Amino acid sequence: MVDYKVFYRKYRPQNFSSVVGQEYTINMLKNAIMNNKISHAYLFTGPRGTGKTSTAKIFAKTINCENLVNGEACGKCQSCLSFSNSPDIIEIDAASNNGVDDVRELINNVKIAPTESKYKIYIIDEVHMLSQSAFNALLLTLEEPPSHAIFIMATTNVESVPITILSRCQRFNFKKITLQEICDHLKYICNLEQIKITDDALQEIAYLSEGGLRDALSLLDQLSSNYEEITLDSILTNYGSISSLTINKLVEAILDGNINDIVGIITDLENNASDYKVFIKKLIQQLNKKAILSKQNPLAVKISYEQIKDMIFELNNCLNQITIHVNPYLLIQLAILNYIKIDNTYQQNVDNNTVKNTVDNSKLMEKEPYQEKVLDKVVKTDDFDGDLEYIEELKKIRTNNCFASASKTDLINYQNLLKSIQGEKDSLLAMLVDVSLVAASKDNLILTSNLSSTVLLINSKLSEIENILWEKYNVKLKIIVLSEDEWKNLKQEYIQNLKNGVKYKLIDESSLEKKNSKENSQLEKLANELFDSNKIEIIGE
Repeated sequence: MVDYKVFYRKYRPQNFSSVVGQEYTINMLKNAIMNNKISHAYLFTGPRGTGKTSTAKIFAKTINCENLVNGEACGKCQSCLSFSNSPDIIEIDAASNNGVDDVRELINNVKIAPTESKYKIYIIDEVHMLSQSAFNALLLTLEEPPSHAIFIMATTNVESVPITILSRCQRFNFKKITLQEICDHLKYICNLEQIKITDDALQEIAYLSEGGLRDALSLLDQLSSNYEEITLDSILTNYGSISSLTINKLVEAILDGNINDIVGIITDLENNASDYKVFIKKLIQQLNKKAILSKQNPLAVKISYEQIKDMIFELNNCLNQITIHVNPYLLIQLAILNYIKIDNTYQQNVDNNTVKNTVDNSKLMEKEPYQEKVLDKVVKTDDFDGDLEYIEELKKIRTNNCFASASKTDLINYQNLLKSIQGEKDSLLAMLVDVSLVAASKDNLILTSNLSSTVLLINSKLSEIENILWEKYNVKLKIIVLSEDEWKNLKQEYIQNLKNGVKYKLIDESSLEKKNSKENSQLEKLANELFDSNKIEIIGE
């Protein structure tokens, strides 16, 4: 019985011509061999699965080949035939042999001449995993290597390799393999293995591999074992991926300001357990296309280039902010909704739960400007249950009151409390997992977040969060969350006021609450003038 070989091993490149997507590097190495300009140390860097270790082995085999053919190993001489068992080819996995003793043993063996080949070649994989003392020991050999020794090192993390090592190596950067190159290679293997696969499935496998051919082959291997024909649906079902059609629909909903469609698509993705990282990356790619289009022709896209750019940056920040305590799709949804204008949404698609009877848009546009302002107040989404103007006023009051009696002791005490809170599993308290406490007084806390969607979310739930803190921790606190930029500006203002002797005086929040209540009454009165009160629903706080 023949042992089964997984695809990435079965189809591992055996010569330079079978390496996919690294033409520049391959040509440089072949020319070095043919011109007899072989260095004593090489460093191959780049993402996983791009052919670094395979190329290192091919390079080692070709260097020792006795009968080169156009820069390729002949595969027939004694050196080529015995390559896999040659005592002169030493492969080292630095991840498991990273100590100084391992390197010292290597150095002692370097002095010994090759047994049967022209060169003794050391292939060190994941070289960045070596300890500092091991690097120091290796450096001595790289400075004055024996003429018969060649070092080929590979790493996915070149930043961790000391500059003293880098400066003594010829460095070759392996790039991610393009989607088309991966698709072409997969199609070639499918023909050899008689695997039925659709073109869109090939594209999706190539996309999910993120430029690594090894990952693409592993996916193909796994899918071919479970399906008679590999289709896009089978990939979406098994790997939590998302179709381009879904992403395109979402982008169009964003550009149209259609909140219902945005929420519906994101909810479906969450319910289907789609991979949120794949979702964000695909969404960013599609938004990037729209950003380019908006620069080429501003009239071709319904929102500005600046809005698309800011949305892309915030979505990218979501990847760093999402933790096991936070629902990723909640953050993504809020990040997107932050760029949707409510008045546009009203004209495009009014939420039936908010306004029971759709009003003719053309009549609304004939009204006075202040009526549009009323609509901004009346029409709200279920995704945000706060009043933006009220929160902005609350930010000013609570920041002022915190500055009025802030102390370092309170800051230290509440920082310890925040650490305890951030370990909570309660869904509301889990919102605080990625915030920082920057100022504190006895009754007020100023928190910051670098995600505007997180700032908006927490500030819309302040009363609920404060009630839970009272129930669980017996602390009566007033919290406010600021963006990093807001805090930076207010902090500078606070420092300047201290220098100028300006004192902060406490402001009673009840005045804001009365004002907000009064505004709501005026709002209802004005809304009743505009519409039949029996046909609309006023959304309260």
